[in-house]
Amino acid sequence: MSDAVKVVQDYFDALAAKDFAKVGGYLADGIVWHQPGANQLSGVHEGAGAVNAMIGRMMEISQGSFELALTAPPMGNGDLVAASIHFSARRDGAALDQDGVDLLKVADGKIVEAWLFSADQPGEDAFWG
Repeated sequence: MSDAVKVVQDYFDALAAKDFAKVGGYLADGIVWHQPGANQLSGVHEGAGAVNAMIGRMMEISQGSFELALTAPPMGNGDLVAASIHFSARRDGAALDQDGVDLLKVADGKIVEAWLFSADQPGEDAFWG
């Protein structure tokens, strides 16, 4: 397993465990995060603080129910790692349950850039609002 793939595997393990302090440790200070869609969380988030705030907002909107897990081992190509994922969340009167792909760039043991893709972006937009 390459170093980049190991970083991504460990990051997703921490996310699955909802160990957000550990999750934050895998994000570079200057990370650039490309969140897809047309909802309140969409757009480019720059810096670990902004990404951590976005994740916190996801937990708030989903009343703590947001979950994300790998559906296959991460795949590496140099400093890029693709991860097939499944994510779900619930809130009053709404549910989110779909697959996606995260493409993560790793440098010096940290995730420095992320591009996310959702199987049903309109459904995800409707959930997050």
